[in-house]
Amino acid sequence: MSNKPIFAATHPRACSTAFERVFMTRRDTLQSVHEPFGDAFYYGPERLSERYANDEKARIKSGFSDSTYKTILDRIDRENTEGKRIFIKDMAYYLLSPDQKPTSLAPSLLNYKRGVGTDGVAGATTNGANGANGVNGTNGVSDTNGANGHADTVKTIPVESPPYPYPTEREEGNPTLVPLELLKKFHWTFLIRHPRNSIPSYYRCTIPPLDEVTGFYNYMPSEAGYEELRRFFDYLKSIGMIGPKISGQDGLADNEGVTPPPGAEQVEICVIDADDLLDDPVGIISTYCKSVGIEYGDDMLNWDNEEDHDFAREAFEKWKGFHEDAIDSKDLKPRAQIPKPDAELYAEWVEKFGEEGASVIRATVAQNVADYEYLKQFAMKTPKTMEQA
Repeated sequence: MSNKPIFAATHPRACSTAFERVFMTRRDTLQSVHEPFGDAFYYGPERLSERYANDEKARIKSGFSDSTYKTILDRIDRENTEGKRIFIKDMAYYLLSPDQKPTSLAPSLLNYKRGVGTDGVAGATTNGANGANGVNGTNGVSDTNGANGHADTVKTIPVESPPYPYPTEREEGNPTLVPLELLKKFHWTFLIRHPRNSIPSYYRCTIPPLDEVTGFYNYMPSEAGYEELRRFFDYLKSIGMIGPKISGQDGLADNEGVTPPPGAEQVEICVIDADDLLDDPVGIISTYCKSVGIEYGDDMLNWDNEEDHDFAREAFEKWKGFHEDAIDSKDLKPRAQIPKPDAELYAEWVEKFGEEGASVIRATVAQNVADYEYLKQFAMKTPKTMEQA
């Protein structure tokens, strides 16, 4: 059984923070790392997102303007030495370029060493748009950058220039900016939710009055995250790092016989659908725990005590406005869910967000349903969720 750091890769508004709170109750054996890669994706010198591209003041105010993908992995490395297993929950799209642009390796990770040397990246190809410029880094630590420390200075990216596309290489087949040598260090799992539920929830966080809290002042359909999650899932499956066994299912994926790359452990495909999680928390969480090698206990589903609440509030502080429901929650119980017809949902969106907002939501949902349904076929099942299907 794998004892590697667990990485629950997801997309926004997938009930993932409530899911994360379950594992925060196991602080004796698990070290939770909450959404670390957004620091580099939005604010740092290697940022991929255009959200704060022209707002240096906001990037500096975040406290993460120096965060690179390396400083974040360094932090995870440090926490991985404390004798507890790491549990990370984060957005897959933080590791890929938006809008299906080709993704080259993050400059700070070109020569990153972690357990085994990664000097020189096998199978890498030059990013033709930028040539094959070398990237130099200078290490240092600053107390001004919160949890992730100070970035390696990426000298090939002037502060006033857009950092992407990077002047680096692409790794053949790898859709992310993280070298395969580092991807192999994690036990990958996945969490999804139907876009008809996640998209309007995310949209609400980017308009008044909540945008004043979140700091996300416009809705960006590229942040839906399904396409990136599917591409990353397919990559791991294609190289044999996940599958062919599927957690909570009898069948096998179509990658039987694929041997994982050297140094990688093949683990079963582990996908949770948020609707199934809400229908059957005990069945889904216990199946997940079995899949990743964590001892399950019913007490994991209740965190109604001051110590758990204080821990969660501190962990979720940096993404204000996005996690209030999870912060205020006390437990994870089965919840009756009655699916609504599309027309009824659209009428609700019009009432909440106006015709223009509802149209944007409907279009974004439609763009992401196919990727959701593809991943849904791999979602774990329990007797209870199969009854309700």
